[in-house]
Amino acid sequence: MPPARRSLGQGQWALGHLEPLTPQERMKKDDDGLNVRARIENIYSKAGFDSIDPADLRGRMRWWGLYTQRRPGIDGGKTAILEPEDLDDSYFMLRVRIPGGQLTNDQLRVIAGIATEFGRDVADVTDRQNIQLHWIRIEDMPEIWRRLEEVGLSTGEACGDTPRNMLGCPVAGVDAEEIFDATPHLMAVNAFGYLNKEFSNLPRKYKTAVSACPVQCTAHEINDISFVGVRHEDGRVGFDVWVGGGLSTNPKLAVRLGAFIEPEDAVEVWAAVSRIFRDYGYRRSRNRARLKFLVDDWGAERFRELLESEEYLGHKLENGPAPIQEGTERDHLGVHRQQDGNNFVGFAFRTGRTSGTELTAVADLASRHGSGRVAATVEQKMVIFDVPEANVETLVAALESRDLPVRPTAFRRGMLACTGLEYCKLAIVETKARAMDLYAELERRLPDFDTPITINVNGCPNSCARFQVADIGLKGMVVDDQEGFQVHLGGAIGEDSGFGRKLRGLKVTSAELPDYIERVLRNYLTDRAEGERFAAWVRRADEDLVH
Repeated sequence: MPPARRSLGQGQWALGHLEPLTPQERMKKDDDGLNVRARIENIYSKAGFDSIDPADLRGRMRWWGLYTQRRPGIDGGKTAILEPEDLDDSYFMLRVRIPGGQLTNDQLRVIAGIATEFGRDVADVTDRQNIQLHWIRIEDMPEIWRRLEEVGLSTGEACGDTPRNMLGCPVAGVDAEEIFDATPHLMAVNAFGYLNKEFSNLPRKYKTAVSACPVQCTAHEINDISFVGVRHEDGRVGFDVWVGGGLSTNPKLAVRLGAFIEPEDAVEVWAAVSRIFRDYGYRRSRNRARLKFLVDDWGAERFRELLESEEYLGHKLENGPAPIQEGTERDHLGVHRQQDGNNFVGFAFRTGRTSGTELTAVADLASRHGSGRVAATVEQKMVIFDVPEANVETLVAALESRDLPVRPTAFRRGMLACTGLEYCKLAIVETKARAMDLYAELERRLPDFDTPITINVNGCPNSCARFQVADIGLKGMVVDDQEGFQVHLGGAIGEDSGFGRKLRGLKVTSAELPDYIERVLRNYLTDRAEGERFAAWVRRADEDLVH
């Protein structure tokens, strides 16, 4: 009788399953992803693209913010058919890590200069407060790193199975309505986790948010771990801890642990939760490796029990109140009063797409009309700080003249788009240009549309543009041999969080998209109750009104 086979379980290290079960886990065990930088600087940047080891090219280089771009001319129908080497271009997308989105004027100018000089003058402001560059050559990376690091920026762990760029409220420290300034605590967590080899081999990517924003702008509902500012009933301020959020092909909303922690304890709690993920996270399958699957299987009570155990924190956490969202608009657009009497001014790019030239112009405007400081938001927007009252309308007019509106239409304001087919190897459809055309067409057809609406355009099922939590979420796919989208309706985060309604058979081609969305929005305007938001209406609307 053959011996019983030992179960490999889910590849959890804490249960003794240390032997890699996937090619990605083998790659990480063979060499820490952070070590690839030395090879880039000493070998690949000198010998060129063709010298790059495949395990570094499609694996470890992500630990330093580098992904190969999609080779031009490959249509979306071939995305899942071709091998990675057939999709790879010899240029890279480079992601700059910007904790909390906060940028000095010098930092913004350096990023802008790199985009112009090395990246064909293309840049994207992402929905995770990064700035993403394209057309980057491996030969230029040592000089790009030198320039970034000279002003305190980095690309380290902007990608990979690491603690990614950490989100914070872009107006923390100046917002007159904030619960408290969480910036020092965000920066402390970031400093502890950044390039820390204790966390450089996590089961999967790991997303953190630390904020005490009253409108909860960092979308704690969809991060792996979030610290959400709250006010205790005894008057103390601190954080409510959430874990296990994430979207992609199997979306899950984060859960509250019910624990109130003092702000200075954020690093200790972040480290303990991160160690649990490292030790107990599922490494058997990439499709189940995110923290959300562990949390979903265990539940908040069991997760908190392990967190408080001697193995991790070693002490009990205090119970505390749930956060209260004050307001519904999370993008910080418009003109708002700062604590010091000056103003911050938030404006919209074209679904995050910009250029080095335009970012240099923004830096000029920020220094001419304010202090020069800016911040990226989690909605692909940007904020200029410290603007005296006398300068506000001059700045607003200057931004408007560059098609960077401070008071955009509902469609421009609510439009979000991922990188898409133009550069991304996973994409099936074009997104940026499609989204720009769509909001312009909707503005023309529905000029008096009077309610906030989010329309998120995603190039594939992986939800970089968060299509499941949009009023109208569009997931790219091939429809009748044409570029098209599967439609999700009525998703939301914040008040009444939930995933969009996926209607059976509701798929539209790109050409049909403006007609379809116009029809649904007109039905909403006709059928809605007073004050009823779109997502709430969708959840009760007759099916014929949303088809």
